[in-house]
Parts: sequence; structure tokens; C-alpha cells
Amino acid sequence: MDSLSSRGLKRFLEPLDSPQGPLVRVGGETLVNFSSNDYLGLAASPSVRAAAMAALEVHGVGSGASRLVVGDTTAHQRLEARLAAFEHAEAALLFNSGYAANVGTLQALLGPEDAVFSDALNHASLIDGCRLSRARTVVYPHADVEVLDRALASTPARRRLVVTDTVFSMDGDHAPLRELVGVCRAHGAALLVDEAHATGVLGSRGAGLCEELGLESAVDVRMGTLSKSLGVLGAYICASRPVVELVLNRARPLVFSTALPAALCAAAGAAVDIVEHDDALRARLWRNIRRFSQGLRSLGFAAEPRSAIFPVIVGEPEAAVAAARALRSKGLLVKAIRPPTVPVGTSRLRFCLSAAHTEGHLDLALEGLRSLRL
Repeated sequence: MDSLSSRGLKRFLEPLDSPQGPLVRVGGETLVNFSSNDYLGLAASPSVRAAAMAALEVHGVGSGASRLVVGDTTAHQRLEARLAAFEHAEAALLFNSGYAANVGTLQALLGPEDAVFSDALNHASLIDGCRLSRARTVVYPHADVEVLDRALASTPARRRLVVTDTVFSMDGDHAPLRELVGVCRAHGAALLVDEAHATGVLGSRGAGLCEELGLESAVDVRMGTLSKSLGVLGAYICASRPVVELVLNRARPLVFSTALPAALCAAAGAAVDIVEHDDALRARLWRNIRRFSQGLRSLGFAAEPRSAIFPVIVGEPEAAVAAARALRSKGLLVKAIRPPTVPVGTSRLRFCLSAAHTEGHLDLALEGLRSLRL
């Protein structure tokens, strides 16, 4: 712990005294929240809460067991059917978190005779899933399809699987998905994508980058979370029915974990309905994304309106912490992101935008950054 402190890497907890939203109460202060993944502002939605409360009356609180024992309910089944329809997929399978979904799916699909190819900036859950699968792991440079192409050509294996985020959580950029589909087809490899930060944000219905690019049927396995744009908790994969059935039988985080509460499944179903049918929410989010991107560029920062995530690179951990502290003094909650979450030398302020932010919130953030003179 002394070593972490001396390097500016010690973490600590800060409990909120309010619901998630554009304004939160932390330590007695009301702050404008730019650190939440609640991209559409649904975490405190009245209709989402009402769906949870109605299911709570029917199903109670806890699930009591894993789904394969006695923890499965009609609410779980309804949500999986709804998610499969939303994703235009044959079947869907619920997990308790995105981390559990990625680790469990990779561990279920791969073994020592297989090879998995992972983008260098993939989320920790994909990295750990590759390790736990016991497959040979080949890490290719971020978004470098040419290197991946050569690696696939020179790596024999029983099965070969390429895994990538679609929107990368720390930089907000997109995977070169069309090119990845092409190279996977050329080498007979399967493709698994993590749509956690794309679901609800990208696509005409909010189904992610695969939908936006018309590649839903070209990607073998898609993972999405219920905890970001959908504002609830949990995650899911979508794939062919045989793949889903195999994962159901083999994924240790699913087999050996108590099931999600039915009330959360009902809440997530209500959130999916909003995401798919309320275009105004996504339009508001994208107005905020474009406004904030333009404002960052006017301050001299590199920024593109690609997603709801905007990194402001500071460099060293201590500098990022000091910058976050200075913004807090101006009423802004922007957490410092440091190694090992990001590479050494790229500690940053990570701004996450929401449809619930007002123009005034965005202008306050831009003025705060201007005052830092980074």
C-alpha cells in the first residue's frame, strides 16, 4: 500500500448519497457527474424503476440459486428473448456482469488446443478471459488488422477466435470492425466483440457498432452490458443457439453464481424498450457529444465525436489526480484514470457524457478544463 501511495496509484472508495445522474451527492457536495457510464440517463428512470418494483412484488428479492439449479425465472427468460430480438440474434444468455460474461464465454469456447487473438487495448475482462481459457493468446497492436492478418496466417490451432472491444472504454475509439470481419473470414476464424460501450449509443436502434455497420450477422458472438446505457446491472451474449447452449453448459461464472434478481431482469427489459424506441434520448446524447467534442478542440485537445467517452491525457498519475481535484473544486466529478487501467505515461481525465447532461453542464466542464491550462 505504501508503494501504491508513493506512485500515485492508491485507490479509495467514495460512496454516493444520491441516485446516479448528471448531478450526484458525494461527501456532502453536489457535483456534476462526468464519470458515470449511464449514457442515456436510465439508471434513475421512473419507468425502469417501476418495472423493477412490479417484479419485486411477484418474485421477491434474491434468486436463491444459480439458474441451472432453481434461480431461473420467467423474467430471465423474457429478458433473454427480448435481448435476442433487440440484437437480431438467434439466442441470448444472461450473466451477472460484463466481466463474468467475457471471462465465462471465452473459458467456455476455448481450450489448450485453440488460439485467441486479442487487441492490445482490450478490456481487462477480455484479457483475463483469454488467460483463463488456457488457449494460446496472441496480442496484436491496437486496431492493427495487418498484423492480425499475419498472425492468423502463421498460428495453427483447432479453433481460432479474434476478440475485441467495439468501442474502447478508455479512448472512445472504434475497432476497425469491417476489416476484422474480412480477415476473420479469410482465415476461417470466429469473431467475438464486446459492445459494452456501444450498446445504446451507436446504431439506429441503439444495438451497437455491429448494427450501425450492418454486421450483426457477420459477428459470431456479441457481448453487451445491462449496466451502462441500460442503467441496470448484468450482461448478455448473443450468438447462434448452439453456441449459447454450449456457453450455458460450460461458463463457470454462470454455472456457479446465483442468478440475477428477477426484478433487475424486468428493469432491464423496460430499459431495452426505451433504448430501441426512444430516439430522442440518443439524439440528445449525440448533440452533447458533438458539442463537447467541438469545445475540446477549441481548447487544443484532440477530440472526435465517435462515442460518449473523451479522454484528456495528462501523463503522470499524480498530475491526473491533481487535475481531478482541481475540477472538483469547481463542482465537477471527473475521476483520474491511472495505470494499470491505462498504459504507463497516459494517465488521464476520462469524461463520460450522458443524454441527461445539459449544455450548462458541458460548458462548466469546458471552462474547468480551460482553467487547468493542461
